[in-house]
Amino acid sequence: MTNRKHGKCACGNIEYSYEGEPINTAFCYCKECQAHTGSDKYFALWVPKDSLRLDKGETAVFTRLGDSGQPLHHHFCKDCGVTVYIVVTVVDMVSIAAVTLDDSDNLTPAMAIYTASAPKWACLPEGIPHFEKLPPGVG
Repeated sequence: MTNRKHGKCACGNIEYSYEGEPINTAFCYCKECQAHTGSDKYFALWVPKDSLRLDKGETAVFTRLGDSGQPLHHHFCKDCGVTVYIVVTVVDMVSIAAVTLDDSDNLTPAMAIYTASAPKWACLPEGIPHFEKLPPGVG
């Protein structure tokens, strides 16, 4: 029996699934994530790239360079504009937008990253590690 979790964009034209438990969950406060979400942060779960499967539709892709100088491929729905996941090439993982999961109620962030870029009005969560950029050894 597989332990696949499913998700989709807002209009349902893109559907995906992944298997296994996330490597990590994080709030990202970088300026790019703020621009993509229209909010103070992006809530993501990190999974190995090979565990993700696109089940329906075809994503559009926006590529930008991360702090590492390596590309980040933002996969989004061309119809509703929702970023579904980001392929993080420097660590060969996928950062899935938690809000796109069919069931994200039991997810909580394990860390907050790029907090130096958080707007002054952002409410940073208590009880988890905060990193001005990335934690040591990541990216």
